[in-house]
Amino acid sequence: MEDPAIETETLSPADHDRPEDHNQTDTIGCRIGRAREAAGLTAAQAARRLAVKTATWQAWETNRSEPRSNKLIMIAGTLAVSPAWLLTGRGEGPTEAIADDVQLLFQELRLISQEVDTAKARLDGILQRLETFHSYNHVESQ
Repeated sequence: MEDPAIETETLSPADHDRPEDHNQTDTIGCRIGRAREAAGLTAAQAARRLAVKTATWQAWETNRSEPRSNKLIMIAGTLAVSPAWLLTGRGEGPTEAIADDVQLLFQELRLISQEVDTAKARLDGILQRLETFHSYNHVESQ
């Protein structure tokens, strides 16, 4: 039985003329699956996080059933998407979350690169001191 609190978007007759509305692959289940994949989770891992059976999660992704409203909110939180996006395809979906993650990774790479440059400069300084020390001691011993 479907939760009456979860309704799919109602389209006016003019909306049916848009080609994107004829795409039957953009359902709640498909969006749940896309968001789960973008989060890097298996269906079993996602189900475990929501404390539901894997079969229940798979039924949601294959549109055999729809999650109740409280579970839909939990799914959205777990997969870092908005509940509105899960319901309608509008709003913050997984691509926005991925873009944010990519930006954070680039930032982290820049910091690591700076740390590597600093470490290289320190190593070069130590090597130069060692070479100086070695050549000084080598000359002294002759």
